[in-house]
This record gives sequence, C-alpha cells and structure tokens, in this order.
Amino acid sequence: MSARADFIAKFGGVFEHSPFIAERAYDAGLILVPLTAKGIHDAFVSIFRKASHEERLGVLRAHPDLAGKLAIAGDLTEDSRQEQAGAGLDRLTAAEHARFTELNNAYTEKFGFPFIIAVKGLDRHDILAAFEKRIHNSAEEEFATATAQVERIALLRLQSMFPEK
Repeated sequence: MSARADFIAKFGGVFEHSPFIAERAYDAGLILVPLTAKGIHDAFVSIFRKASHEERLGVLRAHPDLAGKLAIAGDLTEDSRQEQAGAGLDRLTAAEHARFTELNNAYTEKFGFPFIIAVKGLDRHDILAAFEKRIHNSAEEEFATATAQVERIALLRLQSMFPEK
C-alpha cells in the first residue's frame, strides 16, 4: 500500500464514516511529520470546515443515535461502541432507554441528523440533560453545536491513537 492509502486506512474513520476528510487533508499536503493528534486534528478540522454544508450534514448523519438501534444490534463502529459504553449507554434502564429513543426520534425529526455529543467524561445523566436542553435549540444553533461536537469527538479519537506526552 502507498503512504496515502496507509494514512487513509488508519485515520479515515476519525470523522465517522467520512474518509473524505482524511483524503482531502492528505492530498492538500496538510499532514505534517511527525504525526501528532493535534497536527492531524488541525488538518482535518480545516478540511471539515471548508466542506460544503451538505458534506458536513452528511458527516453528522453518519453518526449513530445514542443508545439507538445500531447499538442494540451491535452494529456500531468500534470507536462508537467504546465511547457509548464508556458513558454507560450500554447499561440503560428500560425507562432511560425509552427516553433516549423518544428524544432520538424527536431530535432527528427536528434537525435531520442524530444527536451528537462527545461522551467522554460524561455519564448517561449528563448526556440526557444535554439532550433535553439542546432539543430546544434553533436549527442553526444545533448544526453549529453538532459540528463542534464532531470535531471534539475526532480530537478525542486521535488522542487515543497518539498517547502524546
């Protein structure tokens, strides 16, 4: 494999199911050596922010519902599975699961993409509180909040790949 293909294979999933971010960053010469979480993140965020509204919406839509159908079926990416489990979303009570399902459905209907939050350091109560608050945002506010959360998730994923000093 080429250096480009190796890079895409390793980092193409940092933005959920959106390898075009890694591809464009690599092709634009934005990837600096030595590779660091911050350097790659800066390059990826630059590409993500320059992407069209439709492309960024596609990245948002690539994210799974929290504690949703994919989680129940075991069809999450490994990163998403670990992130959701770390926040306790794999251990919800029946009532909590019902509330997440209700909020997921209402949120997706209102905004056209799933609720996205960087769950590291949060528990299911923190996430539910953020969900309850953010569902009242305007479409513009929530698009901005969700894209910022996607960027944070990417940073956290990269940091886990590069345990930098």
